[in-house]
Amino acid sequence: MLKVLVIGGSGRIGTYLVPKLVNSGYEVINVTRGISLPYKNNPAWKEVENVTLDREKETGGEFERKIAAVGADVVIDLINYTLKDTKAMAEALGQTNLSHYLFCSSLWAHGKATKIPIIEDQPRVPLEEYGLQKAKSEAYLHELYRREGFPETSVLPGQICGPGWNIINPTANLDPAVFPKISRGEEIAIANFGMQTLHFVHADDVAQVFFKALTHRKAALGESFHAVGEESITLQGYARAMFRYFGHEVNIKFLPWKEWCAYVGNEEHIDVTYHHIARSGYYSIEKAKRLLDYCPRHTLLESLEESVEYMAKRDWLNKAN
Repeated sequence: MLKVLVIGGSGRIGTYLVPKLVNSGYEVINVTRGISLPYKNNPAWKEVENVTLDREKETGGEFERKIAAVGADVVIDLINYTLKDTKAMAEALGQTNLSHYLFCSSLWAHGKATKIPIIEDQPRVPLEEYGLQKAKSEAYLHELYRREGFPETSVLPGQICGPGWNIINPTANLDPAVFPKISRGEEIAIANFGMQTLHFVHADDVAQVFFKALTHRKAALGESFHAVGEESITLQGYARAMFRYFGHEVNIKFLPWKEWCAYVGNEEHIDVTYHHIARSGYYSIEKAKRLLDYCPRHTLLESLEESVEYMAKRDWLNKAN
């Protein structure tokens, strides 16, 4: 029985990934800070060994040494955000008999698209530090694989949705007033013409890519894979779908960027929107389909509606009013 250690397994991806691993016969260790529980209950969690460790507190390489000391065959790292931590983890795991290290990157590592559809080995133009660190970590791991045979794979999730958390809204930010307005049929404002895109993915399908990379190890080694759904969606299309979901006529106005910023008046919401729409694109999953036999289980609208239904049933929309 292979021993699989998942770092950050109680989060959005791990909520779905850990039960898949357990139900497939793997021995699973979940490394967690002990702050939160998985977003969905599953009997499989009773068979998981939970280890409490905090990457931010275990400094100086101590976190990585403790991970390596477990002696897992596979390490799936869902909460690694810097090149420094990537190097420390690879160095520690390189001293073990590790067979596979799976790194969670992000579509934000791409930055601005140079060609559509966007493929994994397209030139990277990250827009901010988060994406830059993910891109650097991927490049470092791939070079380490080519140079020393370090057994790594990178997975790049899109905008993760699913039941249990607030998702990015049709104005491409987390403004808590937007979904309540849509639910009441009130007007919302979208920047530009609403033609910029978001590429959502259900957390369960991200977990599927990680799982398929593990089970298709030979094809996955040294590679990066997009973890997104079949489609991306324009902000206008997203908004229209949500108005229909709540049973209202579409009620949208479009404002030029500067006017929209003045209308919103919140720097945090403006910044989040900018960083989402500036990297608009459609990310290909042909490589994951071909090499990993990846097949998204959730359609775009099903995923969005499941997320919003969860929010509505728990009265989050009224509380955000």
